[in-house]
Amino acid sequence: MAAAVLFRHPSSLEHDTGGHPENARRIVAIERALSERDWLGWEVRSSPAATREQLGRVHPAQHVDRLEAFCRRGGGMIDMDTLVSPGSFEAALHAAGGAVAMVDALLGSEGTAAAGGGAVRCAASLHRPPGHHAKPAQAMGFCLFGNVAVGAAHAIEAHGAQRVLIFDWDVHHGNGTNAIFRERDDVLFCSIHQSPLYPGTGAASDIGRGAGAGFSVNMPVPGGSGDAVFLSHVEHVVRPLARSFAPDLLLLSAGYDAHADDPLAGCRVTDAGFAGMAALMRATADELEIPLGLVLEGGYELAALARCVVVTLAALGADEAPAVPAVELDPLALQAQQRLAAHWPTLA
Repeated sequence: MAAAVLFRHPSSLEHDTGGHPENARRIVAIERALSERDWLGWEVRSSPAATREQLGRVHPAQHVDRLEAFCRRGGGMIDMDTLVSPGSFEAALHAAGGAVAMVDALLGSEGTAAAGGGAVRCAASLHRPPGHHAKPAQAMGFCLFGNVAVGAAHAIEAHGAQRVLIFDWDVHHGNGTNAIFRERDDVLFCSIHQSPLYPGTGAASDIGRGAGAGFSVNMPVPGGSGDAVFLSHVEHVVRPLARSFAPDLLLLSAGYDAHADDPLAGCRVTDAGFAGMAALMRATADELEIPLGLVLEGGYELAALARCVVVTLAALGADEAPAVPAVELDPLALQAQQRLAAHWPTLA
């Protein structure tokens, strides 16, 4: 039985967006880089399409029906950023279904011994379109369905997970994921993102509401932020929160557009920075003895995207845990600790 499983599907190439930054060449570049390295020893599986029941835990039926009908009519522009083609609905079903299958591998019978032995302890869903901007009833920001949110909801509803932590390191705020879980306390959503930047959400003051107060952890950082800032937020905010929250499953919403080479934003994270974040999250999952799953989000400079997916999966799937970098406390991470301490006293 494989310790690391990767889900993919050729429908990702049929989501035709032409010269749009979010295009099929992203998947081609990633898969070429992984195949040249024998997929890093990960078992590669084909993803299923998500079912209406699985999507319905996150999206109303009208949203699914409307998107399917629009694609069948030939597609077009949903908004200024979001383009679909006749093949986009099938691709979106498999992007969400890959997240579901990933959770099944981690929390089903294969993953029951995730902390040891040969059981599945980490998995990845590498599909497009991405998902973290998709709201319950609105496709936006290149995203059609909330893939990681569908996976998290499946973990809770189908596998009885009590708590799921989603960590989103895409440079853009995962407003859709945030909106879906804003009033819930069984999903802790943590996001590091550049601000100001599209979609204009994710203020530090957005901590959730109602039962979910304190369970939305938004960590905006300015353009120009690089490895030190991102790694400090992971080491000194996300990891302590994970220890306090004690999730049954850790999910990464992994976008690579905070990379210094990416054209769509202004952060300066390097390949080593992404490898470091992955190592820290692998260490967190090992410490808590829980499985870890990754869902692909953004990343639009093809060479950087492919390299960083490789170093991420290498860290997550290594037989021996990678070395964890020593990380100093950045002033922005200290501010995040201070503002969250009322809800998470261990950060004080």
